[in-house]
Amino acid sequence: MEKITEFLNHHPVLSQVLSLVLTIIIALIAALILLKLSRKLFRRIRAANAKNNNINLRVFENILRFLIVFVAVLWVVMSSELTRSFGQTLFTGTAVLAAIAGFAAQPVLSDLICGFIIGSTRPFEIGNRITLDSGLSGIVQDITLRHVVLKGIDTQVYVIPNSKMNGYVIQNMSYQSDIRSVDFRFTVSFNTDPEEAARVIGEAIQESPYSVPGKKGKDGEMIYAKVYFMAFLDSALQFATTAYYEPGTPTEVFKDDINTRVKNALDAHGLEIPYAYTNVVMKE
Repeated sequence: MEKITEFLNHHPVLSQVLSLVLTIIIALIAALILLKLSRKLFRRIRAANAKNNNINLRVFENILRFLIVFVAVLWVVMSSELTRSFGQTLFTGTAVLAAIAGFAAQPVLSDLICGFIIGSTRPFEIGNRITLDSGLSGIVQDITLRHVVLKGIDTQVYVIPNSKMNGYVIQNMSYQSDIRSVDFRFTVSFNTDPEEAARVIGEAIQESPYSVPGKKGKDGEMIYAKVYFMAFLDSALQFATTAYYEPGTPTEVFKDDINTRVKNALDAHGLEIPYAYTNVVMKE
């Protein structure tokens, strides 16, 4: 042991390298342990109460992970004389370096700030199905410090930067609710009895095995939404309603079943779904 100490004393650079390697190993082990403990902690919180599995919790979990890694790296850099000068330059830097870093980090900082805004305002939660005004739609699977992950149809996944997500108009199909909803619009010909059309559409929706009552009635009981006669279109009468379904049902399956049932019901009752047409007047 004395020989090793004497050898290291005569070779200070080697001693510093070995000290740096040891620090890296200790920091890596400590960071992995803390990351594992934080993962278990948040998993228990979500298991204890499903309502805690919200966007705020996910954002805080990502921030904590980032801080653990950042502190570990900072400790390694500042603990050794070999890297301390580099660390001081990196974290203090010159005006030029700061300007370059600030310019390069603008998209990152924008995503981070927008991530905090989304987490604080909570326009959606993990598991909500949302539709963006850009046309994208899907189920919110995750939110990180940089982006939101949407699960689309089948294997499609959309990764959207927080800065872009914060600027979209968001249609949330299950905002602060345990069930989801979809708006439907149907058209029938002008000679159709509006009351009969509304009844046929409403019965078809209620007969779907995926449809559930989702609106509170006067007595507080859950009922199906009413079918409304909305407008006179150029060649048809337009009806609209909201249909509700459980989160476990894929939205595409639900829409397919409702549209198919309404189409078959209208055909069975002799109610015409008109084609769009244009009148052409010919003059000599």
